Amino acid sequence: MTDQVVELRQYTLRPGTRDTLIELFDREFLETQEAAGMRVIGQFRDEADPDRFVWLRSFPDMEKRERALSTFYGGPVWARHRDAARATMVDTDNAFVLRPVGDGFPLYDRPLPGSTALPESRFLVTVHYGDEPFTDSYADELGYQPLACFRSEYAANTFPALPVREGEHVFVTVERFAGALRGGARKEELVLRPTSRSGLR
Repeated sequence: MTDQVVELRQYTLRPGTRDTLIELFDREFLETQEAAGMRVIGQFRDEADPDRFVWLRSFPDMEKRERALSTFYGGPVWARHRDAARATMVDTDNAFVLRPVGDGFPLYDRPLPGSTALPESRFLVTVHYGDEPFTDSYADELGYQPLACFRSEYAANTFPALPVREGEHVFVTVERFAGALRGGARKEELVLRPTSRSGLR
């Protein structure tokens, strides 16, 4: 992975609408976002919260992020489907802009449009909160090797139409497991199941 900016986005949805959003997202918002200049890494159901949708996307840098988001959200695909997407959403502001530590995520082959089989894999996303900025060396202190690590990107939000959480010090780890999971810094953990067309799977 060569992109230097990653968004971790957690959406709170209206009860019972998550599958509606996922069907729309997987059908309309994957290739079209990537055509605008970003990479959609993966999209997930939060297994602990039926009304939460989590997804990740990345950009080469903050300047290209602004261009890509302006292109997509100012374009015809979002204009055509935004009302349907927004109808499922309660809160979309729980989003971090992050910088990869190390190589980030591996490249992947996303399933083709129309794919419906759900992978058995699970991803555990852990958000570590600190009182000061984390350094890359924090990854070495964890005692295990995650699939990918990220820390806060402190550059100003280049696309203020999409609010993000700023001024927080976080270090995010992502682990992959083959199947369902059994049950220092304060942590937030998300156990996520990929959607049928998630590239991260």
